[in-house]
Amino acid sequence: MTTLPDFRPSRWAALTALVTTSVLLTACGSSGDGSGSGSGRAKSGGTLTFAVGSDAGCVDPQQVASNDTIYSVRQIVDSLTDQDPRTGKIVPWLAKSWDISSDTTTFTFHLRSGVTFSDGSKLTAQVVKDNFDAVPRLGALGTLAEGYLSGVKSTTVVDPLTVKVTFKEPNAQFLQATSTHSLGIESSASVRKTPQQKCSDGVTGSGPFVLKQYVQNQSITLAKRGGYAWGSSLWRKQGEAYLDKLVFKVVPEAGVRAGSLQSGQVDAISSVGKANEAALKGGQVTLRRRANPGIVFGLGLNSSRPALKDARVRQAILSAIDRQQIADTVFPTGTKAATSVLAHTTPDYTNLAPDLAFDATKAKSLLDEAGWNTGSDGTRTKNGRKLSLTINWIPNSATNQPALELLQQQLKAVGVAVTLKQLQVTQLAPTLQSGDYDAAWANITRADPDILRSSFSTKLANFYRVPAGSLDAALSAQAATTDPAKREQLVARAQQLIVQSAYYAPVVELQTQLGVSKKVHDLNFDASSRIQLHDTWIG
Repeated sequence: MTTLPDFRPSRWAALTALVTTSVLLTACGSSGDGSGSGSGRAKSGGTLTFAVGSDAGCVDPQQVASNDTIYSVRQIVDSLTDQDPRTGKIVPWLAKSWDISSDTTTFTFHLRSGVTFSDGSKLTAQVVKDNFDAVPRLGALGTLAEGYLSGVKSTTVVDPLTVKVTFKEPNAQFLQATSTHSLGIESSASVRKTPQQKCSDGVTGSGPFVLKQYVQNQSITLAKRGGYAWGSSLWRKQGEAYLDKLVFKVVPEAGVRAGSLQSGQVDAISSVGKANEAALKGGQVTLRRRANPGIVFGLGLNSSRPALKDARVRQAILSAIDRQQIADTVFPTGTKAATSVLAHTTPDYTNLAPDLAFDATKAKSLLDEAGWNTGSDGTRTKNGRKLSLTINWIPNSATNQPALELLQQQLKAVGVAVTLKQLQVTQLAPTLQSGDYDAAWANITRADPDILRSSFSTKLANFYRVPAGSLDAALSAQAATTDPAKREQLVARAQQLIVQSAYYAPVVELQTQLGVSKKVHDLNFDASSRIQLHDTWIG
């Protein structure tokens, strides 16, 4: 999935993440920069039909956190900056340049002139201010954007094409945040809509495509924006996109998506599972893969739950998980078992593989020590209460259910009874916010270690009800330092505290795998392993 999101009583303020150091993220698979790129001359026209597995129930880029929907809504909005997926470097898009204060509290963006939204209104510094001022009011679905702007002191219009964003404290992560879909710039008219209206009706952006139709749980249809002339500096093509139309169909069954691609009913599919790889290889299909940076797939353990308050129980869960078995059995070829709470492609990742070694004997010993004794049915009990765990999950990836069913077996083997509870995609964020759950299966994609602060700081989202302590200090300090070496040390310390205290049970790194027809060219991954379709063409 891609994603979850101050669990303060009043509201959330939280998903943050970014890049202050350069990171090399490479695509792997049978194609290089694009599917079939280089075979023939690019031409305009045509419709790309893309089958995805789920619908987030919202078409506002600032509120969407699920990859299947990000693929489409990302095409509607431009961002102030872009991020090179090969180097991690932040480059111009709507902002032609920027200045950052030495203490990283102030960011001044100089905007391109001549940019318009699809309703004809102009991009100005005031529009950017309107966007950023409105983000804190997005609510439960806007946690990514809210987190990126957490701690903002003011957004100021310096002149019609210059906007200054000032934070209360050093905030090195913000520049990369401006390259994300979550801070994509929308028209002032869209900003004035309620979050619910933006979700259901869509927004007006300045991007290369415009929303034409949204039928919830069925499809999202986009059309090429005529006159578009201000793309990212990373794009090969200047001006309008090649494709006339994009249709994203919601097809929940992985096998049906694969069959539709093989038969030519669709041109690309998301979330290609291991079971469908063999059938798709060797035909008129290319498999495109890229590892996602950020927090790995795993179990967020609610530390406020009675059984999970005991660190020994949480640590036993970590030891009982055979990550390699899950990676090899369920996930696409090349998927790596987690070796930290962060994926290895994330800047300042630290290898904690010894702390995440599969050891069922250790798990049983920890549970014995915690007073949980094995009952006649194999499930452990304590004071007449069974050691049971309900894991909440959403069907936004074909691998979620089989991975959890295998994990369920592994935990059963050490005496932990697991119930799997499927939620709708739209239910996950409110459930985490409420705190009324035992564990949640999730991951969060972002190319910066500050994603840890977003998820685990008690001052921010704190989905997992982590108690206040030394982890807070490490997370706050890494966000404030401008010294790369010092930041790396602090991020390493944060990873160690999270894993050793077992606030989160890392399982596997997310690898995005798409199936793409060979007639589709230059369908490229961005720095977050989502897709950018401006340069894509069919022929």
